[in-house]
Amino acid sequence: MSFAAYVMFGLFFLWSFLGMPIGHAMLAAAIVYLFMTGQDIGLVASQSLNGLYSSFVLMAVPLFIFSAEIMNASKITDRLFQFANLMVGRFKGGLAHVNIVASVIFSGMSGSALADAAGPGKLEVDMMVKAGYSPGFSAALSTTSAIIGPIIPPSIPMILYGVVTNTSIGYLFLGGVIPGLLLALAQAGVVVYLAGRRDFPTEPAPTIREAVTATFDALPALFIPAIMLGGIYSGAVTPTEAAAVCAMFALILAFFWYRSLGFGGLHDVLVESSRATGVVAITIAGALVMNWIVAAEQIPERMGAWMTALDLSPVMFLLAVNILFLILGAFLDTLLMLLIIVPILMPTVVHLGIDPVHFGVTAVVNMMIGLVTPPMGELVFLIAGVSGIKVADITKELWIFLVVLIALLFVLVYVPEITLWLPEKMGYQPVRAAG
Repeated sequence: MSFAAYVMFGLFFLWSFLGMPIGHAMLAAAIVYLFMTGQDIGLVASQSLNGLYSSFVLMAVPLFIFSAEIMNASKITDRLFQFANLMVGRFKGGLAHVNIVASVIFSGMSGSALADAAGPGKLEVDMMVKAGYSPGFSAALSTTSAIIGPIIPPSIPMILYGVVTNTSIGYLFLGGVIPGLLLALAQAGVVVYLAGRRDFPTEPAPTIREAVTATFDALPALFIPAIMLGGIYSGAVTPTEAAAVCAMFALILAFFWYRSLGFGGLHDVLVESSRATGVVAITIAGALVMNWIVAAEQIPERMGAWMTALDLSPVMFLLAVNILFLILGAFLDTLLMLLIIVPILMPTVVHLGIDPVHFGVTAVVNMMIGLVTPPMGELVFLIAGVSGIKVADITKELWIFLVVLIALLFVLVYVPEITLWLPEKMGYQPVRAAG
């Protein structure tokens, strides 16, 4: 790299460490690079705007954010939680299992771990604490169950991965289904283990009247993922159009079916959605500029040549990359890793014959684990903020979940058939590594 590139990356990490928002740190560091290399500062604007407005796929991101905000504001998530309670609440540790099932259901609508944690997460923690579960365990489970959201489709991180690597988003969504369900089963296994040791409570079995009421109440909301994913895989709509359908259906339910959202609430939803979209958009804009600089510096090519010289097998490369992601995920923002580090690694992924769908799904799973990994796990701080439970109490209960999740991650890495089975059934032709 040139000296200016070293300065750019140094300033970026310095400003990020000092608390500057990631997107602003990217843009500011890129401007310094352009000054030092004597290039037109207008490149920042042109690269950002061209990248943001020429990508039809990126429009799905604000639409999924909008959908999640509608469902949280209109209490649709509460109805889904009651339906999950109907399904598994009667088992030992019932509410803990309900927590996981609710995250699986909500994951088919929001595509965001933060939306899951901020919406159902607070409700789940409150109900578990009232039922006698320890606050630390309740918050830790809500934190880890929230990462299921971006694995089971739809998934905002997978959309961004598809954009920066030119990978089919539909096949990425399909690839995430089985890993997402396995994440839920792994966490349920931890709950079963702890339920016997700690004597977790059991929820009373619902009456027939309660079961019918809860099912009827939740049924319209359950149609959202069915309509959206059915539209994508039947070819009727693109992922972006499916996001628009999801947002419109959620809005219709909130206004006319449940009647739980008025115009005042809609105003708040629009404000929150715009704020969240602005944060993501600025980060993407900064990443687009830095990616242009990275390409101009020929960093991916040099990285690929270096990795080739090491003569790593595909298996060893995946091992090294996933260990790197696990370490970086404890400190760096997920969007930064997804938008900057992944494009640098992709030439090597292609050179080694690693399937991009398999790599993408496992990378997203890895990054979601980073959201709950101390010391900088973003979801830990979010759940602590909305629940009022101390971060230290949550962290003490997290470790058993982290061990199980990381073990499952490496199973997914070394058994690509788990991820690729469903895409293959839908016509995908996976890339097979040579060794």
